[in-house]
Amino acid sequence: MKRLFILVFLLSAAGLAAALAQTAASPSAPAKTATATFAGGCFWCVEADFDKVEGVISTTSGYIGGKTPNPTYQQVSAGGTGYAEAVEIVYDPAKVTYEKLLEVFWRNIDPVAKDRQFCDSGDQYRSAIFYHDAEQRRLAEASKQTIESSGRFKAPIQTQIVMATKFYPAEDYHQDFYLKNSTKYKFYRWNCGRDQRLEEIWGKKSS
Repeated sequence: MKRLFILVFLLSAAGLAAALAQTAASPSAPAKTATATFAGGCFWCVEADFDKVEGVISTTSGYIGGKTPNPTYQQVSAGGTGYAEAVEIVYDPAKVTYEKLLEVFWRNIDPVAKDRQFCDSGDQYRSAIFYHDAEQRRLAEASKQTIESSGRFKAPIQTQIVMATKFYPAEDYHQDFYLKNSTKYKFYRWNCGRDQRLEEIWGKKSS
């Protein structure tokens, strides 16, 4: 009986050690991510602005809001497709909240401009928040109400809040354009008056 007890104990200990070893060797569960989609005029600029935010994992320039499948830049930029230039953001909710992303969005657009942003005109350059679920919609509408009641703007807020539809990534040369073609990007952004108008609306950035 004593030998049987020792054998059972050894087998149990060996099983526990094996289980612990397997647990230690297993990769940790992937971090939970979420998606946000914003349109704020030129997607080169929107992408550059959100890439600076801690907790943002990736940004993708693309098109959303239209009906024709597989739109091209030539089609969208010409207008009339219903699509808007937009950026799809994948982020870590443990590091950055959707409320923070909304704050970044508002501070980087002209919310009273209708169907245009800065030097770019047409509904393809409209500002919009494309929500992915009911909570995002609630937070987006609350943030818009805060902007409207702030007294900062005399004109109506033109930014749309609409349900996200299929997002089409833009052509490869548009992705990370501000990094791939930094000189052209900086010239475009300055020449378009984006930062000048943002400073006029929101004041100088703290950093």
